[in-house]
Amino acid sequence: MSNELEIAVKRDLKSLWRRLGKADKTFAVLLVLYLVLLFAAPDTAFTLLLQFVVFLFCIWIAVRLARFGLRKAIWRLRNRLLVTYVLIAVVPILLILTLAVLGTYMLAGQVAVYLARSELERRVVAMQAITDILKRTDRAHRTDIMRQTGEIYRARYPDLVLQVADHGSTQRWPEGSDLQLPDKIAGDVNGIAARETHYFAWSQASSDDTRIIAAAPLTRRYLSGMVPGLGDIYFLQVSGQVPQKQNKGGIQISTQKSKGSGLTVGEQKFESFPAGHDAPGTPLPPPANRFDFEVAWPSIVQVMNWDEPNSMKGALLLVRTRFSAVLQLILSQKMDEFQGAVPYIFMGVAIAFLVVELVSLIIGVSLTRTITGAVHSLYQGTTRVMEGDFSHRIRVTGRDQLADLSRSFNTMTENLERLLAVAKEKERLQAEIAIAREVQDQLYPKAAPELKTVRVSGLCQPARMVSGDYYDYQKLPGERLAVAIGDVSGKGISAALLMASIQSAMRMELRASLEFAALTQSQNGARFSTARMVSELNQQLHATSSPEKFATFFFGLHNDETGILSYTNAGHLPPILIRNGGHSLLDVNGTVVGAFPFSKYEESKIELKSGDLLVCYTDGITEPENEYGEMFGEERLIELVTKNADRDDKEIIDSVMEAVRQWTGSPELSDDMTVLLVRKQ
Repeated sequence: MSNELEIAVKRDLKSLWRRLGKADKTFAVLLVLYLVLLFAAPDTAFTLLLQFVVFLFCIWIAVRLARFGLRKAIWRLRNRLLVTYVLIAVVPILLILTLAVLGTYMLAGQVAVYLARSELERRVVAMQAITDILKRTDRAHRTDIMRQTGEIYRARYPDLVLQVADHGSTQRWPEGSDLQLPDKIAGDVNGIAARETHYFAWSQASSDDTRIIAAAPLTRRYLSGMVPGLGDIYFLQVSGQVPQKQNKGGIQISTQKSKGSGLTVGEQKFESFPAGHDAPGTPLPPPANRFDFEVAWPSIVQVMNWDEPNSMKGALLLVRTRFSAVLQLILSQKMDEFQGAVPYIFMGVAIAFLVVELVSLIIGVSLTRTITGAVHSLYQGTTRVMEGDFSHRIRVTGRDQLADLSRSFNTMTENLERLLAVAKEKERLQAEIAIAREVQDQLYPKAAPELKTVRVSGLCQPARMVSGDYYDYQKLPGERLAVAIGDVSGKGISAALLMASIQSAMRMELRASLEFAALTQSQNGARFSTARMVSELNQQLHATSSPEKFATFFFGLHNDETGILSYTNAGHLPPILIRNGGHSLLDVNGTVVGAFPFSKYEESKIELKSGDLLVCYTDGITEPENEYGEMFGEERLIELVTKNADRDDKEIIDSVMEAVRQWTGSPELSDDMTVLLVRKQ
């Protein structure tokens, strides 16, 4: 049992190896070599190079497998449609949703920052009123007014500090404050100042030698309480200067753990924690729902350096809030009733969009099932047709294009079934026609008779499988030669049958006429008459064929001893006699055979001399037209035969046939072509 299993495994491995391509075999060899070197010499340069090559091969094979899997996955129309829907519907929707979420996040952050900065700027500007009050107060009452003003404004500005420098003396409120005045700055100014790790809102009023400064620390708790319900607001801690070689300008995000994560603005780096390590201020509002995410957005605020008042630097103000908090502040109850209804309108539109999307999904799935079902039915139908079952029909439902396609398939299979029957019948007819062709070939003479002074040859090229042209020659007693050529009206099977009738009737009449001539010649000296034989042939054909069937017919009898050719031409094209480079046409002695029962025919005679060439032909030689509608004609035939009269008879016939084909320029013949040559030696 183990031997059989081992043999089966080896056979499977050999079969798998034969199916692999050159690249796959190369990868397998390199992988085995790499595994061997990994244990034998793992640290060599060649092993590392081989590892890199094997890695590239792995990527290439993974791409091939992915492409193969993708082709297999989307082979079915349903899977292909699903992939199409994902690319044209799901992916754009996801991108739009991503853009909407990102835009909403950015908009919420911008709005939150705008609310915080607007309120901060209002409060900074409002501090100018404090310094203006103290500026207008006389020196005698300034201490009391400073205390009263501080107590009044301390409710809005916690930890408010007031300082007055007047002619070298300095007054502070509260008295224990250690806040030092910045260097002298001229004029009435206000703004935000940074001192070490803390930020202050400050205002200055100055006149002559008097400077009045009001400052309030901007702690995390204070900033977060400026806009009730917004969230947590604070300045970020400055960590130090960024080295000049690393300064790239703008805002950069650093995530290196060794140096701490944070933001870089210009030459300053800000840590991710609040300035001065302030305790949390107002907590974030609770989430309204599971999609009410936290929004954190920074803003750059220009602040004055407390120790260097003439220099400005950037500070990062961070606002942490939620979507619901921003929306609540924008659409607060202080607005009119219409503005309060906006969220409900938005929610209604969103629900309507969701309903439309669900309905669209249901309709899309239904249409997809219709498409895939119709295609699957067509696939099964084509499979049955490939197996030869033309009776299979597809169930048709609906009135759409797919239903029309299914009906067209059913119509096609019906037509194929009918055409298959017709093809079988045609095949049977072709076989019968082939047999008829073989039979007809047997009717034509096979070998030319041997005479002393006359040589005869002929050829017929049918336009179809069978021919309506007829030619014949036969050696008769007394060194005589009978030649005949005819052209039956029409083409195809009916003409071939009439041609066979003419051939059998002619031979029968020829035999009867010879016997009659032999009998009468012994009694009263009467001889064989071509006119009498053609007349008898005409009566027999008229009696045995339909009225519309007839044939042109030429019959001649040559006496080898006398050189006389007796002939009767029944409506056939006059044969051409080529003699000494010239030509002449033989007579026409009567009308066609088989048309009228009592037609009269005459007999003509001509003496053939040595070197004469008699050319008998049908209208398939002279009547074919070229692309301009011009017929080949009798004159071209005479010129061609006269020029080639010295050549072999077979070469003459071939040259005539080829000339006619080149004249028409068509690979198919428009009529049967027959040529019969009689040469006097």
